[in-house]
Amino acid sequence: MRRGLLSDYFDGVAVKRLSAVEANILRSNQHEFNSSKQLKSLLGTPARVQYQTMFIWIGGEQEALSEEGFLTWYQSRKPPRSEHRLYFPTNAVCEAAAEGDVLFIARRTDNTLMAIIVPGDSTIQNQLLWLFGLEEQPALQFEALEISKDNAAELDFTARYILDELGIEVEEPEADRLDTLIEKFGLVFPPTRVLSELARTSLPDVSAADDPDTALVAWVDREEQLFRRLERHVVADRIKSGFHSDEGTDVDGFMGFSKSVQNRRKKRAGLALEHHLEAVFSAHAVRFDREVETENRNKPDFLFPSQEEYRNPAFPSARLTMLGSKSTLKDRWRQVLSEAHRIREKHLLTLEPGISENQTSEMRAKQLRLVLPKSLHSTYCQTARKVAPRSASNVAPLSMLHGEEAARRSWSGLRSRAGSGSVVCGELRACS
Repeated sequence: MRRGLLSDYFDGVAVKRLSAVEANILRSNQHEFNSSKQLKSLLGTPARVQYQTMFIWIGGEQEALSEEGFLTWYQSRKPPRSEHRLYFPTNAVCEAAAEGDVLFIARRTDNTLMAIIVPGDSTIQNQLLWLFGLEEQPALQFEALEISKDNAAELDFTARYILDELGIEVEEPEADRLDTLIEKFGLVFPPTRVLSELARTSLPDVSAADDPDTALVAWVDREEQLFRRLERHVVADRIKSGFHSDEGTDVDGFMGFSKSVQNRRKKRAGLALEHHLEAVFSAHAVRFDREVETENRNKPDFLFPSQEEYRNPAFPSARLTMLGSKSTLKDRWRQVLSEAHRIREKHLLTLEPGISENQTSEMRAKQLRLVLPKSLHSTYCQTARKVAPRSASNVAPLSMLHGEEAARRSWSGLRSRAGSGSVVCGELRACS
């Protein structure tokens, strides 16, 4: 699968943690930051330039603000004592800033800027640091990094996920091939299971038996590509038809359609992940039940080995396992804590990178263990090295082995009918 590069979208980035004074500047009428060597490396030293800017604030669950505006980078003194300053406008994003928040100023390849403010030590902060290749935690002074083809990350599944959080839709290099694959659907979305099956069959060289971690991410990524391509055609056709009512422009109709697009994306992402997990377990002949009742009408996404054993008091609780599945977490991970009373340590698989230490610490305290494909481990190891030395200890690999090791790690419920062999491969690399 061909991929783009981060350098296709960004030329460079600068980041800093906001002091109390700076947070107040953003909220007050002063609106100016003094220059630094790092900012000059990002923005140059012109006499005055005004950048079209997208201002974004991303907070907790479903909390986000965005507003278009301008940043002005100008020389406030004449040579030889020249000094540059960065002027911020008054807007809702700047007013949301608080002490300890982190400010990213990213320069796009079209010479526009993005000013992104996020809570310090948050999941989204970790994700942006990973995306831009910034290994050090933000300090009170700007740090800058040039993004070029030599150091730019490939836009894999994880990078595309984070860019989507910023409202950046990645151009699809294989658009023609994807259009051929979805042509049979016309302008109608097929059932999620059908699209999931198409995603897997379109990647014949990807094997869950050989490398389930890689297969899971590749399948989810391919389905997302297929879905977004079909969505583009469906939305374009609907827009072409227009939004009209007896009173003129149907604003409510347009808003409702836009909301339905977002809801469909979220719902299908979760279902797709579950379908591909089914395929991974089936490739290794693992016994499981999906969405069966335990107590109080709770239904774990996956129960191992089955509902029958779970309801049998004579079956050892230590050999039972439950796995929740959420493509993204936000604060919804707590939902799985009550889904199987007999199982002390719960497991939750996610595709969300760089979850904050605050959340992973709470998960650990509540005996919830994360499960991640190997390709996401580096986003957690980075956090563990720089911020949270214990984060990695709460990150289980998508590597569930039979036998003594499985029993020790509470994965013994994942018994294949054959009773032997590897369930899935790979181990979590130690962070050093």
